[in-house]
Amino acid sequence: MSNSLIRGKYVICEVDAHDGVKIIPDGAVYQQGGVIVDIGEFQELSQNYPGAEILGEKEDVVMPGFINAHHHIGLTSFQRGVSNAPLEIWSANMLGTFGVDQYLDTLYSAFEMIESGITTVQHIHGWMPGSLTRLHDAAVEVLRAYRDVGMRVSYSHCVRDQNYIVYEADQSFLSFLPEDLASRLAVELETHSSIPTQDYFTLFEELYDKYHSNDLSRIQLAPANLHWCSDRALEQLQIYSERYQVPLHMHLLETRYQKEYANRRGKCSAVQYLHDRELLGSRMTLGHGTWVTREDIEMIAATGTHICHNCSSNLCLGNGIMPLNHYRKHGVNVAIGIDGAGINDDRDMLQEMRLVQTIHRVPSVNPDDAPNSKEIFKMATENGAYTTPYGEQIGTIREGNQADLIILDWQQLAFPYLDRDVPLIDAIVHRGRSQHVKTVIVGGQPIYRDWQYVHLNKEDVLRAYSDSLKEVLTDEDIQRRELLKQVVPYVREYFEKYSDAPIVDWMLN
Repeated sequence: MSNSLIRGKYVICEVDAHDGVKIIPDGAVYQQGGVIVDIGEFQELSQNYPGAEILGEKEDVVMPGFINAHHHIGLTSFQRGVSNAPLEIWSANMLGTFGVDQYLDTLYSAFEMIESGITTVQHIHGWMPGSLTRLHDAAVEVLRAYRDVGMRVSYSHCVRDQNYIVYEADQSFLSFLPEDLASRLAVELETHSSIPTQDYFTLFEELYDKYHSNDLSRIQLAPANLHWCSDRALEQLQIYSERYQVPLHMHLLETRYQKEYANRRGKCSAVQYLHDRELLGSRMTLGHGTWVTREDIEMIAATGTHICHNCSSNLCLGNGIMPLNHYRKHGVNVAIGIDGAGINDDRDMLQEMRLVQTIHRVPSVNPDDAPNSKEIFKMATENGAYTTPYGEQIGTIREGNQADLIILDWQQLAFPYLDRDVPLIDAIVHRGRSQHVKTVIVGGQPIYRDWQYVHLNKEDVLRAYSDSLKEVLTDEDIQRRELLKQVVPYVREYFEKYSDAPIVDWMLN
């Protein structure tokens, strides 16, 4: 579709969280070759572009596509047999999970994202044992899946070169275990340890050369977390980010134990540690950023560093509540990430937006003390865009931007009644559901039209994935799982002694 006219009862172009929302009643967006060329009233644009195919109807809402700024996998950890638990226990259990078909797994979560209006995803590939070739092949399959379904993606593979079990050297933790258990775990770590650090950058360069110029894909870098990256790895990440001018997305201060780790490692906060190594700035996004101090927030704001709020993940793993209202007051750019799975064990951005707004309401009659619907909408669109290599090309409906749009069925959303004084953005954030997302357009191309996928048959894909999982557990997988069950109690004991920081730290008290 080289050109088209996307119309609606309302066209939401962009949001200024405090000054207002740019909305065009009975409006339309004209795109040509995947780029927004004109925005205005439908009647005028239909006369100016008489040959354009029309998408949407007069009772629809047209708006920018959402951006999931932090995503990992398709089949959720709960589906893989790992129940919600504090991150340190959860991570140890995840080492015992099985491999899946990367192509089908990616499509599984892509379907859920698209159906909730997500047009761009920040896909952060987590730890995977094996050779550079295996990691490269997995990345190719992930990127192929997004290309086939039509989503826009920024891809990175987590760089991780130390501390695979707890927050100190593996050999040190092995000495903490009974001799027999330590020897068995040592073999597992040796067999399934990650690739040499330099291979991560070889992988990045190979993917960057092949995919970064593609219209729908970008490649960036992802330091896994401070405790997972040596100083040498952090130095290399800074060098490659500068050399290729690509963003970094780093998990940081997700739990109170990570806060304690930074204090032990550098005698300072994790944020200060990164700042001292010139890693903060407009190319850095910190995923989670939960256990920060006021000084950390001031440093993040002063350097133009972004934050990705993974609200569901923090709640599911019991890691605390990110101080969003403090970030807001300091003008920090905050995006929204669903981080593998939301509170309903799925990938629903409309649900996540509602959760973010609700969890950060405070006992105050001052409306500025909590995020309003416009701020939440902006977090899911424009704010998220700035955490990706696409930047201002996506996240808003502006001339010259990529035509990444979603069409909502307004009649369904407002049924059976909605007071006429309810602001449009409030209605979407409070009442929007996946079933209201009618059409999704990426780069001017409908990828989901009238509740049907354009390029793939969802039922066939999911059936194929289900069939592939029937005999997924190998004998090696079962043995590894049994080994981890014996190791986890020692992980729990280790962290019980690790920090005596009071739980209220995350409230900045």
